[in-house]
Formats: sequence, structure tokens, C-alpha cells
Amino acid sequence: MSRVTTCDSEFPAATPVAKRGKRVVLLFEFKKAVDRRLAALLGISAWVLFLGGWHLLAAADFTPEALLPGPVAVVEALWRLFAESGFSIDVIQSVKRVVISFAIAVTIALPLGVLMGAFPAVESFLNPLVSPFRYLPAPSFVPLLLMWLGTGDGQKIALLVLGVVWFLVTLFMDNTKAVREELVECSRTLGATRGSVLTRVIFPAALPSYLDTARQMLAVSWTYLVIAEIVAATDGIGAMMMRAKRFVRVDDILAGILVIGLLGLAFDLLFRLIHRLCFRHLY
Repeated sequence: MSRVTTCDSEFPAATPVAKRGKRVVLLFEFKKAVDRRLAALLGISAWVLFLGGWHLLAAADFTPEALLPGPVAVVEALWRLFAESGFSIDVIQSVKRVVISFAIAVTIALPLGVLMGAFPAVESFLNPLVSPFRYLPAPSFVPLLLMWLGTGDGQKIALLVLGVVWFLVTLFMDNTKAVREELVECSRTLGATRGSVLTRVIFPAALPSYLDTARQMLAVSWTYLVIAEIVAATDGIGAMMMRAKRFVRVDDILAGILVIGLLGLAFDLLFRLIHRLCFRHLY
């Protein structure tokens, strides 16, 4: 075996097996960045394993094809929905509801979160009211919303707002609190007023965190979409899934789930792009 000489002693040169073992160990180093090509390969591998397992499970003899269609059947159902059933209108309606409701939730939550995070007195006043609402399941408000707002879009948008607004308030408050105290003290020392500190120091410093929080919480809005649209709905992805349930069209239901996942991913990527373009200094 060849040997490698160092200034202190001699060590055997690493064998190919040892090198492979070292690479495997490096994959599981704590908080060690992964190369982009390796990250892409790992992500593709995960999807290949998932789709392959799904296909094998759907093709198994003990699995009824009507209750668990394979990936190919779901893609065919998705094509049929868009080509023959006007599914694009349902998708547009669902996107509209999510966007409007989330914009309303952010409009309510952002000012409250900023004030609660900047002024402990405001937090002491509002937090005992806001915190308990986070633990109330939004679907439990469906009967009340139906009585108050009827079966139209107002009821669905209100449910989507209730699903995220309380969490947004708390998270925006935490983002505001995370602003470094030195920035506030320095601006106050230079004679800035409370309003100037809030609008020109605290808010800009926390703005990247606000956007990242909004990106993460938008995913929660998509999870409530089907709940909002299965009650007295005539359009939307959830309404299509309920119609498919009546005829035991599991492929259509899975196609609807797939579309929700793809839409959520698209919005997530859009938020990431906006974050990167607006805050280049963080990258």
C-alpha cells in the first residue's frame, strides 16, 4: 500500500472504498451546504422513488384501480379536465379566492404585527386576544359564515382569511421583534421620532422577513381552499373534487390535488423570486 508522508508521521493513502465512505459521511454533515448539482440529483431521485412507488402500488393486484389510479391515469384525467370540462375556470376562481383572501389577511395582520412587535404595551393589550384565536379551527366557523354571509364568495374568502390571519399577526410580531436593538437606539440617538423609527428603520429592516413569512403562510391558505369550496360551491377546484366524489372519479380528485400542489409551488417560487430581486444584498 502506498504511503503519504507528513511532517509528523506517515499515514496510509485513502483507498477508493474509504473515499466513497468519506463522501457518504460528508452528505450527513450538520448544516453543511450541498452542491447544487447534488441537490438537484437528490430532489429528482426523491420524485422518481415517489412516482415509482405510486405506480407499483397502483398496479398491484390487491389495489382496486378505481380507488387508486396510477400517475399516468391522473395525468390523463388532468388533460381531460382542462380539454373537455372547463377546469381552467375552476382553477382561476380558486386562485382568485386565495389571492384576495390572503391580501386581506396581510392587510389586517401586518399593521397589528408591526405595532405589537415594536411596542410592548400594544403587545400586552392585543396578544391575549390574538393568541387564543390561533387555536380555533377555521372550519368550525363555517356554519356561522354561512348564516352571516350566505353561500357566495364572501363566505369562502372569509374562511380563508380566518385560516391564516391570526398566525400572520403573531409571526409578523416576531419578525418585528427580531430587528436589532442597536438600529433603534442609534436612530433615536440621532434624533429620529417614533414614527420615523417605525417606518424608516424597523419596517425596512424587517421587510425581508415579512415577505418570507407571507410566502410560508400562503401555503396554509392553499390547504384551506378545498374546505372553503366544498360547501355550497358551484365552481373552484374543491367544487370539482366534490362533483368527482359523487361519481367515484378518484383520478379527477387526485388531479385536483395535483393542481393545488402545483399552484402552491408556483406561488412559492414567485415569492422567492420577488424576495431575491428586492433584497439582492441578502444573497
